[in-house]
Amino acid sequence: MSFDGFPPFISAQLHYLVNHFAERIKVEQVLSGGKTYAGGLDRFTLLIPYCLDYIKWDIIYNAEFPLAPPDVIFGPEDEDFHPLHMTGSVGEGDLKFQNILSDWNHKDPTRLLALIQELRDRYVAYQKKRVGEVDDDRLKFEISTICSREGIEMQISSGAEKPEEVKFAVPLMDMNINKMVHGCPWRHPQKIYLQVIYPVGKKYASTPSPPRLKLMSTTELRALFSIEDVKLPSWLDGMCMAEYLPHLEESLQKQVVEAVSLIDIRRRFIESLAPLFGRPLEADPVFCRKATFLASSGSFVFLVHLLISTQFPKQQPALMLQSSQHISPQGISKKSPLLSEYPWSPRWETSQMAERIFDFMADESLNFKRFCSESQPQH
Repeated sequence: MSFDGFPPFISAQLHYLVNHFAERIKVEQVLSGGKTYAGGLDRFTLLIPYCLDYIKWDIIYNAEFPLAPPDVIFGPEDEDFHPLHMTGSVGEGDLKFQNILSDWNHKDPTRLLALIQELRDRYVAYQKKRVGEVDDDRLKFEISTICSREGIEMQISSGAEKPEEVKFAVPLMDMNINKMVHGCPWRHPQKIYLQVIYPVGKKYASTPSPPRLKLMSTTELRALFSIEDVKLPSWLDGMCMAEYLPHLEESLQKQVVEAVSLIDIRRRFIESLAPLFGRPLEADPVFCRKATFLASSGSFVFLVHLLISTQFPKQQPALMLQSSQHISPQGISKKSPLLSEYPWSPRWETSQMAERIFDFMADESLNFKRFCSESQPQH
């Protein structure tokens, strides 16, 4: 990410923050606050991951006075969040926070990260305190049974047209998925979460409504494992999270281990295509989800792109043909639609899968050549 236009000291602090924050943080709404000073940009909005969503904080430096720490403006929904006054007496955390501000060194690139991390930690405590004050016996019980789990985040939300509810983000499985993938390109730890949303109960309600459940994950994990394919266990009447989570985690752990093992199966499949198509021009070396081969039918030369699902071999690869000889008026080489209707069985050996795809391509290449020729403009 480029931070051109910022004074060097702000740019250095932003670079360090974005590259070293534990989760993916975003920078938006970049502005300059000075009317006469030509020092460049000095204010922006940070989108900070929290509870499977983002909180937005405005960070305002003063480029004319670099020795001063930036101001931080929290969102309108958090008007009661006062991080400097969260405890009745000054404790070790308060002194640490005050030292970050009073000993501000604009030449130290780590300072913005330290400030944002400390503020976020206090925001976690603030939201936990708010949830704990909700007058709902079921919520109080849930918090008491899961408070020992590490990394849980919670948030209370309400609005004029929306009933009050409490959202939990529960990290699942104590396993390092990054280390399970050889040659892993991920910069941030990949995690799977269960989002649990409780409607705040009314005293007169005889039966509490069950929570809404949704499985979520970090974006990059989709290259290995799709949570959309996971069927959540049923939430039984009277159940609590402490009962629900162990069964879900056990099932997920098995599925993640299986997803890692499928990388080698996809790799063997791509290798089995080489004796028929030749060595691939391109192939995904880590997850083995994509490969491109050069093929020909007589004098007609074309590329064969294979897109391989995480559900392979249950789900057959999608194929796309791309001509190297036919160009559209827009200067784009002609491509076929995705092709996934061809003979397939997940029980075949990878060599038989490759042979069936090769035979299908021999026939389909004639149709594709005809399509390219008929759609080519006549001169």
